[in-house]
Amino acid sequence: MKHYKWISLLFAAALTMGACSDDENNYGETGVIIEEPVATEATLKSVSVSCTFDLRDDIRYVSAGFCYSLHENPTIYDATIKSTLTNGTVSATIDGLTPYTTYHVRAYICIYQGETLYSSDIQIMPSEGLEDNELINYQAPQYLDDYRSIASWDLRDQWNLSNVHDPSVVLAEDGYYYMYQTDASYDNKHTAGGHFHARRSKDLVNWEYLGGTMQSLPEWVIPKLNEIRTDMGLKEATPNTDEFGYWAPCVRKVKDGLYRMYYSIVCPGNIDGENSWAERAFIGMMENTDPSNNNGWVDKGYVITNASDKGLNFHVAPNDWANCYYKWNAIDPSYIIAEDGKHYLIYGSWNSGIALVELNAETGKVKAELPNPWGTNEDIAAYGQLIATREMGNRWQASEGPEIVYNPNTGYYYLFVAYDALDVPYNTRVARSKNITGPYLGIDGANVTEGADMLPVVTHPYKFANSDGWVGLSHCAIFNDGNGHWYYSSQGRLPANIDNAVMLGHVRSILWTKDGWPLVMPERYGAVPQVTIKEEELIGKWEHIDLSYSYGEQKSAATMTLAADHTITEGTWKGGTWSYDAEKQILTANGIELYLKRETDWESTPRTHTIVYAGYGDNFKTYWGKKNK
Repeated sequence: MKHYKWISLLFAAALTMGACSDDENNYGETGVIIEEPVATEATLKSVSVSCTFDLRDDIRYVSAGFCYSLHENPTIYDATIKSTLTNGTVSATIDGLTPYTTYHVRAYICIYQGETLYSSDIQIMPSEGLEDNELINYQAPQYLDDYRSIASWDLRDQWNLSNVHDPSVVLAEDGYYYMYQTDASYDNKHTAGGHFHARRSKDLVNWEYLGGTMQSLPEWVIPKLNEIRTDMGLKEATPNTDEFGYWAPCVRKVKDGLYRMYYSIVCPGNIDGENSWAERAFIGMMENTDPSNNNGWVDKGYVITNASDKGLNFHVAPNDWANCYYKWNAIDPSYIIAEDGKHYLIYGSWNSGIALVELNAETGKVKAELPNPWGTNEDIAAYGQLIATREMGNRWQASEGPEIVYNPNTGYYYLFVAYDALDVPYNTRVARSKNITGPYLGIDGANVTEGADMLPVVTHPYKFANSDGWVGLSHCAIFNDGNGHWYYSSQGRLPANIDNAVMLGHVRSILWTKDGWPLVMPERYGAVPQVTIKEEELIGKWEHIDLSYSYGEQKSAATMTLAADHTITEGTWKGGTWSYDAEKQILTANGIELYLKRETDWESTPRTHTIVYAGYGDNFKTYWGKKNK
C-alpha cells in the first residue's frame, strides 16, 4: 500500500525507534522488517529521508539506500542514493530535485546472496523548508466515486455521499451541515426508508446518513388534488399512493429554532385521460425546531400548485410540448429571505420558466390569496411572476432547479438555474440582479428575465485525465459557512458508458471574481489546508479545460505548460505569457485571470492535493484547470 507523506520534522520522532529481539518480531520469509520511510527536511532542490530496518540475526546485507523517480514504486534501476545502516536506520539527502515536483521514494536493502527488498512507496516534494507544515498530515477523502458495490439499503451506513440527487444544504445551529435530497438512488434502494432523505456533516467531507424525513404521502395531498379536480368539473381521482413522485426539497434556517423544508409532490396520471395534459404537482412545506431530530419534521401542508393560463383547456395534446397546458410547474422550490426581510418562493421546471412569489413570513405560505389555478394570465397572477426564461412563449425549454442567494459583499442576488436534460447534458448557469424580483442579467449584460441565453456556464460535463469524469452536474444548492466561504453542491453522474444511474453528491468551493461573479471550482471539496500558493508551484504542466457550452459533450482536458520564464510552451495558449498575483492568488495566463485554490486531486492514485483554477475569459468562456503533480 502506498502512502502520501509531506515533508515534516513531525515524523522525525519515528526514527528513534529501536530494533526488537528476534523473539518479539515476525520477520516472515525475508528475515527483514522495513518501516515506512519518512522525510525529515527539505529545501527547494533536496529532501532528506530516513528509514528504519529490523534484520533477523542471521541476515546479512550488501547495500542499502533509497531509490526515487517521478513514477510509482521506483527500483534500484531508477535513480538511487546509497547509505549505511546505522543502529537500524538508513538516512540520506536526495539532491538535484525540481522544486515543487512530486517524487516517489522507496528505501531498499540488498540481501547477501538474496533478493532486493523495498519499503512502501512515499511521495515527497522539494519545497521551501517546512513552511508547508499544514499540508503534512493531509489525508484525501477515500470514499468511492463508483459506489455501486455499497448502493444497497443494508449498506446505507457506508453511503457518505452515495445516492444523492438534487441536494439542499443548510448550516444549523449545532454546527452541522444538513443535506436533504430528491427521492432518487441507485436501483431505487431508498424506497425502504421514506422520503426526502437526510444526512449531516461537520466538515463537508464525511457525511452521516440519517434517513427519511417524511415516511408517507402527506394526508392533505389527495384531498387537495380532488378539491381542485371537483372545481374543474372532473371526477375525483383515486391514485395509487406508491406512484407519487417526491422531488427537490429546499431547506432553510428561518431563525434560531425554526427550519423550513419546501418540497415537491408530483401526482401520477393525466388530468382527464390519455388525450389530456399530465396531472399537476404540489409544493408543500414542513417545519422543524432542530434538524438533528430527523423525525421532528412537522408537515404544514399545501403551499402552491401548477397554474394554467389556458382556462380549462387541458386537452392540449400531451406531446405538444411548446404549448403545454401549464404556465408554471410546481417543481423545484427554492426559498429565500431577502435583505428587506420579505420571504420568497422561487420555483419552476421546464414549462414557461422560473417564477417568484412572495410568502407570508409567519406561516411560510403564499402571501396573496390564491385563486383557482386556471384562467387567464390576469386570473393566475397571484401564482408568481416570471424572473427567468430560455425563450419567451415556449413551454418546453429545459430549465429548472432555480436557486437564489444573496451575497452581501457584492450587493447582488444570484439566480442559479439547471439547463438541459439531467442524464448527461445537465449544466448550471447563473445571472444576477440588484433586486430580488429582477431583472436578472447575465455576465454579458443580456436580460435573462426577457429570454436571453444565461451566461456564464458554471458547471458542465467534464473529464480530467485518469478518470471517467462527470456528467449530469447541476440542480445545485448554494450555501456559505458564515465566514465568507461559499459552496456549490449538486449530484454528479458517471458517464453513460459506465453507469449513468450512479449519482454521487458533490460539494465544491466557490470563489468570487473581482467583478462579483461566482466561480465553481473544478475539483470537489476535500478540506485541503489553504496554504499560500507560491509562484514556483505554478511552473510545469496543467490540465486545462475549455468549459464553454456544448450540448451533451463531456469536455476533456488538454495539457498546458507554464515555463519558468513566464511563457506558455504547450497547449491552446502556446506562445502566450503568464504572471501571478500572489496576494490575490490569481494566475493570469494569455490575458485571462484564473483564480487559484488548493483542492483535492480526485483523479490521482493515491488521492492527494493539488492546485486548481477557474476563470472567465473572452466571449464569456469558462475555463477550468488543475496542476499535474
